[in-house]
Amino acid sequence: MKRRNIIVLGLGAATAAAAGSRAFAQDKVVLKSTDVHPLGYPTVEAVVRMGKKLEAASNGRMSVQMFPSGQLGGEKEMIEQAQVGALQMARISTGPVGPVVDELNVFNLPFVFRDEAHMRKVIDGEIGREMLEKVSANPKTGLIGLCWMDAGSRNVYTKKPIRTPEDLKGLKIRMMGNPLFVDTMNAMGGNGISMGFGELYNALQTGVVDGAENNPPTYEVQNHYQLSKYFSFTEHLIIPEILVFSRRSWDRLSPADQALIRKVGAEAQLEQRELWDAKVKEALAKLQGLGVTLVTDVDKKAFRASVKPVYDKYGDKYAALMKRIDAVS
Repeated sequence: MKRRNIIVLGLGAATAAAAGSRAFAQDKVVLKSTDVHPLGYPTVEAVVRMGKKLEAASNGRMSVQMFPSGQLGGEKEMIEQAQVGALQMARISTGPVGPVVDELNVFNLPFVFRDEAHMRKVIDGEIGREMLEKVSANPKTGLIGLCWMDAGSRNVYTKKPIRTPEDLKGLKIRMMGNPLFVDTMNAMGGNGISMGFGELYNALQTGVVDGAENNPPTYEVQNHYQLSKYFSFTEHLIIPEILVFSRRSWDRLSPADQALIRKVGAEAQLEQRELWDAKVKEALAKLQGLGVTLVTDVDKKAFRASVKPVYDKYGDKYAALMKRIDAVS
């Protein structure tokens, strides 16, 4: 039996040079994938299932090697490694890509979606496909936009209940690394602090920040509830996440392999959603048994009014896109 070559695309430039124009259709291809979340988390599990589908469809020639729990760094490091081909897939937030693909920032605006169901209809439709293509077409990203993943709504958690913008005054709240998010928290009454996700637990523990904002599963899985016992449903952001593929690695794959990866990626977009809904339900049930106070009587009207300065600053250039998003029903 003829021996097949094993190509780990994530070995980077040296491997790429050695491989040259080798016919990857006959090589075993191992795709390195990473996420900040642990095994079992919906985004991680969805990619693990993608890997199993790829392996089955290619008779074992293609597979995914998952590096969960931030083993390869935070989102900034993930993007950098994908850009040079040191890894192939990464689940990232739209926040870090927004400064490069400006149109994506429309998804990062506070209260741009009416609710999570509205967001899902947008990313499943024409606008979602256009946005993925913009990620892929922009040479500065070095990435291919494969599919969207659900991250639910983001909510503030700290050591006291947050019901109105007044309650946030004087509090330092960690935000993702995008000026738009910092501006959003500042408008909502808090003091937005840009910080890497991997630094957050220690920052909460030492008082560098007074709180943060995220979805219930992340709050629970990352043990942030141990330090911030009040989870307030501000739902100020509903941001879809992206599974991206290294452009450098993508260009070395055959068209058939690219088509297969796109197919299982599209399926993962819907499968991850089912996993997500189950995880949210599980996380909320668990949090209630851990002494967490879930604050539901939040004045959403006041928070919506508070972010007017964000729309005054960013809204004009996204006006056409916002109109299209609002029209999705």
